[in-house]
Amino acid sequence: MQSDTRYSLVSSDDNNEIPIEKPSDGFLKELKNKINRPKLVFCGVTCLLLGFALGLLAGSFDVRAFIRNTPSGTLSECLNPASRREWRSLSKAEKHDYINAVQCLRTTPSRLGLNQSLYDDFPYVHNSVGGYSHGSAAFLAWHRYFIHTYEQALREQCQYQGHLAYWNWGLDWEDVTQAPVWDSETGFGGNGDPNVGESIVKGHCVVDGPFAMLEVLYLDDTLEPHCLSRGFESDVGLERQGQHIRPEALERLLLLDDYDAFNIGLEDSAHIAIPRTIRGDFSLFTAPYDPVFFLHHTQLDRLWWTWQRRDPQKRIWQYNGVTAHGSKEPASLEDKILMGGLAPDIEVSEIILTESDLMCYWY
Repeated sequence: MQSDTRYSLVSSDDNNEIPIEKPSDGFLKELKNKINRPKLVFCGVTCLLLGFALGLLAGSFDVRAFIRNTPSGTLSECLNPASRREWRSLSKAEKHDYINAVQCLRTTPSRLGLNQSLYDDFPYVHNSVGGYSHGSAAFLAWHRYFIHTYEQALREQCQYQGHLAYWNWGLDWEDVTQAPVWDSETGFGGNGDPNVGESIVKGHCVVDGPFAMLEVLYLDDTLEPHCLSRGFESDVGLERQGQHIRPEALERLLLLDDYDAFNIGLEDSAHIAIPRTIRGDFSLFTAPYDPVFFLHHTQLDRLWWTWQRRDPQKRIWQYNGVTAHGSKEPASLEDKILMGGLAPDIEVSEIILTESDLMCYWY
C-alpha cells in the first residue's frame, strides 16, 4: 500500500498552500450552474444591506430583529439558541453521551443509499462534494452547514440530547498532542501505534479509546478499508504547527476586516495546522472519519462567529471571494451550499446568522 504518497489535503512540506486537485472543466461547469442561481431582478442584497445600515443609524444593532430580513426571506428568529461548549467544560457523563452518539452513527444506515453507514456518509460527502469549498469563499460557510448536519444526525438518528462541542486548540498550542480530546476514557483515543497496521500518511492504527481499531472504508476517492490512523507530529514540526494556533496568531486573524482575507487566512493557517500535526486519516479529504474533525471545525466555526460579532455592522453579512475552488465567479450570499444528499442544498444567506431558526445556536 502506497498510502503516504496519495494525493492529500496535507502536503509533505510546510508551505502555506493547500494542494487541492484542480476540478475538471465539466465539474466546474456543473458546479457553477448549481451554485449560482439566477440573480434577483430587484435590488436584493444591495437594498437589504442599505436598509440594515440605515437601521443602525436609528438604534443599536439587534441580530434577532435583522434575521427576519434575509435575502432568501425564509429565516425567522430562534427563541432559545443552544450554547456550544468547549470539550473540556463538559462533564464526564456529557462526554460519554456525545461519544456514544457518534458510535451510534456507525450502526445507522447510509442516508445516501450506499452500502455503508451514516458515519461513512460524512467523510464520503466531504471528499466527493466539499472539495469545492476549499480555497474559496464557501470554506467557512460550507463547513458550518456540514457540521450542523452532523449535529442534527446525532440528535435525530441517535437521540443525543446535547449539542456539538468545540476543541479550543488555542489553549493547547504549545503541544496539541497533550490536549484532553486524546484521552482514552473521556476523549477519542490517542496517537497511532507504529507497530500496528500499514502507514497512512505517516499514521498508524489508533489502539486505545472508544475508536480503537475502527475500520474506515475510504482513502479519499479509493475504497480501501483500513484502521483509523493517526501519527502525531513531534519536535520541530510540532512546534512549527503550534505557531499557527497560538492566541496571538488567532487574534491577528480576528482583526482582519475583510471576510475573504479572514476566511482564506484561517483556512491556510490554523485550519491546516491540525491535520499537519495529527496526520494519518485526518490528513485526507476523508478526514471526517476521525471524530475529532468535528470538534476542530466547530472551533473554526466559533472563530468565524467571533469574527462576525467583533464588528457586526460591517461583518455579519460580509461574504466575498470566489464562489468555488478554481472558479473566477464572485461569491454571493445567494450561492448554493451543496450537501450531496446529506441535507437539502441551501443558500449561503441561510447559515450566515447562527441564531436563526435553522441553525439555532451560539458560542
